[in-house]
Amino acid sequence: MNEFSQIVSLIQSARSLALYTVNSELVNLYWQVGHFVSEKLGNASWGESTVVELTNFIKNRYPDIKGFDKKNIYRMCQFYQLYKDAPNVAPVVRHLQVADLQSPVNVAPVVRHLQEEDIPSIEHDDIRKTILAKISWTHHLIIIGRCKSAEEREFYIRLCIQDRYSKRELDRQINSGVFERVMLGNAHLSKNIKQLPQDFSNVFKDSYVFEFLNLPEPYIENELRKALLHELKHFLLELGSDYLFVGEEFPIKVGNRDFRIDLLFFHRSLQCLIAFELKTSRFEPEYLGKTNFYLEALDRDVRKPHENPTIGILLCRDKDDEVVEYALNRSLSPTMVAQYLMAIPDKKILAQKLHELFLAHE
Repeated sequence: MNEFSQIVSLIQSARSLALYTVNSELVNLYWQVGHFVSEKLGNASWGESTVVELTNFIKNRYPDIKGFDKKNIYRMCQFYQLYKDAPNVAPVVRHLQVADLQSPVNVAPVVRHLQEEDIPSIEHDDIRKTILAKISWTHHLIIIGRCKSAEEREFYIRLCIQDRYSKRELDRQINSGVFERVMLGNAHLSKNIKQLPQDFSNVFKDSYVFEFLNLPEPYIENELRKALLHELKHFLLELGSDYLFVGEEFPIKVGNRDFRIDLLFFHRSLQCLIAFELKTSRFEPEYLGKTNFYLEALDRDVRKPHENPTIGILLCRDKDDEVVEYALNRSLSPTMVAQYLMAIPDKKILAQKLHELFLAHE
């Protein structure tokens, strides 16, 4: 049976690779069409009527070719225009040719070598080796239609690649303002977390959204914990794909006393335990003392030698950022204080908070 499983694994891997290849080719095709038509429109060789003629030509002469109506062709142009100068997604040859203008002697041989390997030149862009070709055209349309800045678009592209979002999951993440919440989370990391060896950028959020719970008011911490575990799939989507669930009310013993941690996870990328303490009230400074105690116990008695120090997340119903800053300033605890929300937040309010934060740090 083990040998049969190996064959099934080979089949599944081949299918995944085939789907990835088809998607990569399709996105690259749309990029090239967008480039071609954009150039024609840009130098006034074509007008809108010519684009209509093109769509009719394809429809009448090649009825088996789908997806090239007027609306989609303009989307391809928008796709090209949005990303053609993006440093992290531009084709490798463009980077080299830009560098070639500054150092022709050193770079030119590399460009020639690449072209010998059939990588298209700048006149025939090829994005199959970039992050753009790693998500579907439908995902691109969602991101292009919903995201306002280059930074936000790249954030969701990379998140789709990392977490393999379905279209529905991507739509939910954009609706809930994951980009804004993660950026705010990056800004509010405590100094003790920043001193740890891992890279914590884009890992934690300033607030977590639990719109999937539908908990009736009022509720207590035990009910909140049980509800999160009942919706663990949705909870993990909100946390991120690298979180592995370890246990609820995780027991630790110190001296002759027994204690329990609300929720314990392990983070694969950070290689550390992450302890969640749930509070159905506003953040209070004294909460940090208990969390710090739990982290110390986990590091001494649970953490394995090769793992990094444990991190705590105090998840409160509400928080005052200034109170949190004061409380964390002299705390030794590598803890993140975050707020949880029971409804999708207003993205405009999140964007305004992010804007105000950037202004304050200028």
